[in-house]
Amino acid sequence: MRWGHGLSGRFSVLLWTLIAPLWLMGCYNRPTSPAQISGSYVSSLQYETVPCSRLAVELDLLARRERQLVEAQERRIESSNFQTLLIGHGKGDGLAASELARVRGEQAAVRQAMDVKRCGAD
Repeated sequence: MRWGHGLSGRFSVLLWTLIAPLWLMGCYNRPTSPAQISGSYVSSLQYETVPCSRLAVELDLLARRERQLVEAQERRIESSNFQTLLIGHGKGDGLAASELARVRGEQAAVRQAMDVKRCGAD
């Protein structure tokens, strides 16, 4: 029997007609993986007058905040997966994703300022 003919064929077409949109909706509005979130641009000029010792402390604080935000984004992905199963779409990115991008941008700016000042190159 060819596909789409007979009772079992009609059932399979009906089944795919119902399941395919739900499956595609599962891909809708999913949170971004933390590994795919790149840093926003932050100018290193704000750090040009900051001493190297303070830049090192700032970089450490930013690394801690980055870890917290990565964990928050991973929790959002987990809860979004559950929501996708229930209602067919995810939660999308929240504040953690945009703050993670900002923190990563600040880390890059601090590193650039440290490079310009040759911090640690004694």
